[in-house]
Amino acid sequence: MKVVQFSQTGGPEVLQLQEVADPQPQGNEVLIEVKASTVNRLDLFQRAGKRPVPSLPFTPGLEAAGIVLQDSNGFHTGEHVLTTRAATPRGGGGYAGKLTVAATDLARIPEGVSFEEAAGAGLAASTAWSGLFDLGHLWEGERVLIWAGSSGVGSAAIQLAKQANTWVAATASSEERAEVLRQLGADLVINHKQENVSKILQEQGAVNLVLELVGSTLQESLNACAVHGRIILIGNLGGQQATVDTQSWRLKQADVIGGGLARTSVENEEKILSLIAAKRFKPLIARTLPIEQAAEAHRMLDSGEPQGKLVLLHS
Repeated sequence: MKVVQFSQTGGPEVLQLQEVADPQPQGNEVLIEVKASTVNRLDLFQRAGKRPVPSLPFTPGLEAAGIVLQDSNGFHTGEHVLTTRAATPRGGGGYAGKLTVAATDLARIPEGVSFEEAAGAGLAASTAWSGLFDLGHLWEGERVLIWAGSSGVGSAAIQLAKQANTWVAATASSEERAEVLRQLGADLVINHKQENVSKILQEQGAVNLVLELVGSTLQESLNACAVHGRIILIGNLGGQQATVDTQSWRLKQADVIGGGLARTSVENEEKILSLIAAKRFKPLIARTLPIEQAAEAHRMLDSGEPQGKLVLLHS
């Protein structure tokens, strides 16, 4: 099978197309032919040597949508499936043409949902669901702030939060990007490069929940929170360090919760896929590229250019 992998760390050019032996399923595993994956920030960090990998050569890819190749563990040949745990199978992740995946890690893709859409939702939507509901305990009628609304997680979180009948504010870096987020359902979009996010929210009404995807904006998130607000640390797109006023944190009585490697259950991932089928959720996809252009996709994501997910297609 074809895989894109790296044998040494470095720039995007270390990603190479290779031919390797097909994986063989064992025990509770299911063999799938991968049709689509995406590029995530972790892929870039691993390739650059900023995050550890089990061994070299390494095949990146945190999610994979594809077709079951043989009956196994309750799945049948031809079924369309998604895994957001593609990094755990033996041999590598979603940049591989085939994977053996634990049956318990597979979500069924309903009719009417493409592989591109399933992968485009994938881990981003799973993380958004986890932050909003599993960790954030978002309730109908509450107010939520979503940083980095143009990211895969941010754009998914806007739509999922609106499905829960909440008021949603999101941040964007330009008016062009802001308009896309309004179309996704955001009630308020704040240009964080030109406006003070927490000041605007203090004036318009503090929020009950913050999805903190930037990291370095933690104090802004605390300022934007209502008393007893919740902040879920999902990402650190702006850096790993943040300085906070512990007095304001104490007086707000806010909960700051580390999201870890946040993803929701397979059952909830199937609910997300059902929302796509029902046209109530649309993954924000910036561009699709063939898997052979994975290096170019890495360059694009590293540049900060895309609004939404970069999807890699296997032929």
